[in-house]
Amino acid sequence: MLDPTFVRDHLDEVRAGLKSRGVDADAVLEELVKLESRRRRLIPELEELKRQQNTSGDEVARAKRQGLDPSGIFAANRARGQQIKQLEIEVAAVEEQRHAKLLIIPNLPHASVPVGASSADNREVRRWGSPRVFDFEPKAHWDLGPALKVLDFERAAKVASARFAVLFGAGARLMRGLIDFMLALHTREHGYVEVDAPFLVNSAALEGTGNLPKFEADLFKVAGEWDLYLTPTAEVPLVNLHRGEILDGRTLPISYVAYTPCFRSEAGSYGIDVRGLIRQHQFHKVELVKFTTPETSYDEHEKLTRHAEEVLIRLGLPFRTVVLCTGDMGFASAKTYDIEVWLPGQNTYREISSCSNTAAFQARRANIKYRPAGTGKAEYVHTLNGSGLAVGRTALAILENYQQRDGSVAIPEALRPFMDGREVIEAVK
Repeated sequence: MLDPTFVRDHLDEVRAGLKSRGVDADAVLEELVKLESRRRRLIPELEELKRQQNTSGDEVARAKRQGLDPSGIFAANRARGQQIKQLEIEVAAVEEQRHAKLLIIPNLPHASVPVGASSADNREVRRWGSPRVFDFEPKAHWDLGPALKVLDFERAAKVASARFAVLFGAGARLMRGLIDFMLALHTREHGYVEVDAPFLVNSAALEGTGNLPKFEADLFKVAGEWDLYLTPTAEVPLVNLHRGEILDGRTLPISYVAYTPCFRSEAGSYGIDVRGLIRQHQFHKVELVKFTTPETSYDEHEKLTRHAEEVLIRLGLPFRTVVLCTGDMGFASAKTYDIEVWLPGQNTYREISSCSNTAAFQARRANIKYRPAGTGKAEYVHTLNGSGLAVGRTALAILENYQQRDGSVAIPEALRPFMDGREVIEAVK
């Protein structure tokens, strides 16, 4: 959520930032200006009435000392008390309306973000590795997996619906091995604290990260009277671990990593995006989250992105990293790097991680602050998040990049200790 005072005092800057994202927020901003103007009129009036009410006791005492009848003062107090109640109701209504408007406005892009309208305007910042040259026609994972009898979409549809998958044998072991590998790398070498987080989250947690109210259609809600949703990403529970807290600035940055299954309706996705393991309703992900000071957040953002890239480097999977333009960023992001892995079966790079700095946007929504030296005035932290990595997409990248002419798939050397020493996935006979 944007700072309402900043919006009020820098309206043209806010409007320009939102327009660079392709967001026409003029009507909402105009409403915010009107609400802020009304709020600034009501609050001094309310405070003056409360001041008068607080001093009325002295008036009563003075009247009694002078032998005067204080009944008129009591009558005025009662009338003023009604005015105060009415103004408090009006102020609360204005605050609620203002909060609701702010919740639907996206974050402003950082000055270093390239201006653009779509993914075509994203800027590549680096590459690692060279795509393998095959001496045969490489297959896509949706053909490889079923042929190896490790991946089954039809049986998944039978027990759930389309866009679910069942993995058997070495396929299931590949998923589990990747989760263990990623968690080990991030905890042992990158300094993250592992968290076993809930897979269900409440609406306050989703509002805190920016998933609600704007993206409710993309969530799976638990039926009945529960205020619970299946988590769309471990970012939600991890960020909200400190909701409503004031952190000791001397402990920052705080770095968390968690594995969770994730659940999304993927409303609006279509075409090649929904084939195979690319956009499933349920998928596995290892998530990285950091809480930092504003002064260090963009340096920490670079580090977090490098930590995610290191997974692909260790696995020998070629990738490129792009910085998203203003028109392609997520709702809560101030700056995002997408890491895209090479998929030879599709002859293209596909996103495998988004690493974002949300600045104080989520912290303001979730009311997460810190005291710089452990004492003093509390300020909002900056929150960062990134996939480290999407497990299913990493698995399919291994299937496609390490496929052999005979249809088998070699296991990357760095992953073998996490797969009981297995060196290859072969078709079950």
